[in-house]
Amino acid sequence: MYSVNVPVPGRVRTLANELYPELVGFETVREEHSCLLKRLGEADHVAQLQHRTHRALEGAPAVEAQITGIDYFAEPPLGSAPVVYLAVESPGLEAIHRDLTETFEAVSGLEGDAYVPHVTLARGGDMAAAKRLTERDIEPITWTVSELEFWDGTYRLPVSRVSLPA
Repeated sequence: MYSVNVPVPGRVRTLANELYPELVGFETVREEHSCLLKRLGEADHVAQLQHRTHRALEGAPAVEAQITGIDYFAEPPLGSAPVVYLAVESPGLEAIHRDLTETFEAVSGLEGDAYVPHVTLARGGDMAAAKRLTERDIEPITWTVSELEFWDGTYRLPVSRVSLPA
C-alpha cells in the first residue's frame, strides 16, 4: 500500500519516546512516527502513482500543524482496539487530504469526512490504560509542514518527498 504521509519533527518523536513506558502493555507500539495523510492504494507502476500524486498536490501550500493532546479510537475500523494516538490539529492538512480524495478515492470509514489527523502511538491494549493516557497533559508541539512523503507501506520506507508549496 502506498500513501502520502506527513513527516513529524524530532520533538514529536521525543514525546512518543517519553510516553513509551506507558505504552508497553499494548499489543503493538509504533517505533516510527508520521501522520498518514492519504492512502493511495497498490500500484503496478509506482512512477505513474507518484505522478498522479504530484499533480494532485500542485499548488498545495506549506501548512501549520499542532500536536494538541493524546486521544484514542475505541473502535477503529481496522485492526485491534484501542488505538492510542497524538491528536494533530491542522485545517491545512485536512484541506490537502480533501484535495487528494478528489484524485484518489477515499477509503470508507477512514478517510474523507471520517479522516482524523493523528500520529499512532500504540494499539490493542487495555482500554483503561488508553483512557489514563488521554488524561495526561502534554505541551503542544507546533510545526510547519513543508514537505510530504510518498510512502511504500510494504517496505515501510519513504520513496520520495514533495516540497510544499507544491
